[in-house]
Amino acid sequence: MIAQRIHQARLAAGLTLAALGGKVGVSHTAIQKYEKGLLTPSSAQLLNLAQACGVRTEYFFRTHAVELVRLRFRKTSTFGRTAQDALTIRVAEQVEKRVELLDAFPALPLPAFAPPAGLPRRVATPDTIETLSDRVRTAWQLGMNPIADLTGTLEGLGLLVIVVDEANPGFSGLTALARTDDGREYPVVAVSGRWPGDRQRFALAHELGHLLLAGRRVEHLDEEAVCDRFAGAFLAPRVAVRQLLGRQRHAIEWQELHGLKHEFGLSMAGWLQRAWHCGVISDATHLALHRRFSARGWRRLEPGEALPREQPRLFNQLVYRALAEHYISEAKAAELLGIPMMRFHKERQVESSGEAAGQ
Repeated sequence: MIAQRIHQARLAAGLTLAALGGKVGVSHTAIQKYEKGLLTPSSAQLLNLAQACGVRTEYFFRTHAVELVRLRFRKTSTFGRTAQDALTIRVAEQVEKRVELLDAFPALPLPAFAPPAGLPRRVATPDTIETLSDRVRTAWQLGMNPIADLTGTLEGLGLLVIVVDEANPGFSGLTALARTDDGREYPVVAVSGRWPGDRQRFALAHELGHLLLAGRRVEHLDEEAVCDRFAGAFLAPRVAVRQLLGRQRHAIEWQELHGLKHEFGLSMAGWLQRAWHCGVISDATHLALHRRFSARGWRRLEPGEALPREQPRLFNQLVYRALAEHYISEAKAAELLGIPMMRFHKERQVESSGEAAGQ
């Protein structure tokens, strides 16, 4: 297991055998032997390997192995195979922590994710996508109002949501099925932590579309376009679009789109698209507004303050819940959170006298 972990840590850090050897102070042949299990690194060498790869030494000894299958990336051509492999390993490592934490509870604190019952069996038209989105919102009791915390909502439904610090701008998101060595499966959605909140939210909703539309889309429809349409409808339902913009418009002020962006967490460009999809504006009006939007350079960077980035919180909450219930130790809590013990103790000082309430 240690040999495999060293190999994975090196790939996730984007290092060659020679580069890692140079950082650790050993030959590339020694690193190769570590990864093949032909040579066992000393404790000091393991510490150096961990520092060079940006992981904690506990990573090499973790027993909860997770394989990501049915991987689907939302990316551009600049995000190549090597970058995909490295990111897959990093996401898998975060999922392993979540699986280990869930295993610590006597009863799982999260539901098993599943598409709601009663969804259309076949998605063949744009109108069917709108209907499916509305039914999903109704089944999950989201109403037709803005979803303030999309990440928290999806986590509460049983999705494992990972936000990764990926420097390559070609990556937006991915969906996968995490399969443990004992056969359990967890759906996973990951997005880039580098994008503004509206882009992250659209990526999350798009990846959710892949999960919910699997097996429902007719073959002649482009899958990415269908999931884009679902994402827009999920973030800004048709009834809300028509109520807030009106059923028919000949023009729309940019300030309207800017305000709705910050209310619903959908970009100005996304709202312009929704106005068109919902029949509020004609093809000609949409094209004219789209050209003006692009001419202002807003496709690259929209005006005004950026939306706050999405941040998963449930994992940290469950770590402290497990600690309070004595399911895990302080050392294990710090390990799962990926922070040193000194920092962990400092962050716990928000509790009265360093103790959990009620103890």
